[in-house]
Amino acid sequence: MFIPILLAVTCGLRRGEILALSWRHLELGDNRRQLAVTESAEQTKDGVRYKEPKSGRARTVALSASTVAELRAHRVRQAEEQLRLGLRPDGNSFVVAQVDGAPLQPRSLTHEWVRVLGKTTLPRIRFHDLRHTHASQMLSAGVHPKVASERLGHSSIGITLDLYSHVMPGMQADAAEQVDAALQAAISSERKVADGLLSKPQRGRKPL
Repeated sequence: MFIPILLAVTCGLRRGEILALSWRHLELGDNRRQLAVTESAEQTKDGVRYKEPKSGRARTVALSASTVAELRAHRVRQAEEQLRLGLRPDGNSFVVAQVDGAPLQPRSLTHEWVRVLGKTTLPRIRFHDLRHTHASQMLSAGVHPKVASERLGHSSIGITLDLYSHVMPGMQADAAEQVDAALQAAISSERKVADGLLSKPQRGRKPL
């Protein structure tokens, strides 16, 4: 469950997007760290089908250095396990899969999340709430809502603002303080200039 949790918390990916992610969608280089969300796995009565993301369009999500490091280590572990089974993983292999590389069903991920969480004293939240955590942390940290909307794959910035309006009051208070600080600094600077001009003797006159 570590990698699915990591992708939900640090990238804001939905459950279906995590399970549809294959290694060809990831770039884990030192200079280019990102993943592409192009599909989503959907649970049906006949199994799993893959469709376009909820917003109807693909998106690119930048990855942090620590997330890249964990994904690289995971890829090595996964490849070793599959090679022991006589499988040869490639770019089409799923990032999150069963031991034999077979795709994981969305409901199986949910069941495992509930089971793992049940062994702890942590609050009983949904797996999807990890995505909400990513969104709330971004906005609380001052990330522009447009950027947050793009990372989350919302079809418009309005959806992001509506869903996370509870984060906005604190952001507005911070914005007010920042604007006030900038204004006070400008006023203080102007006063220093004005005081400097007044203290200078005018040409042709003796200072008082």
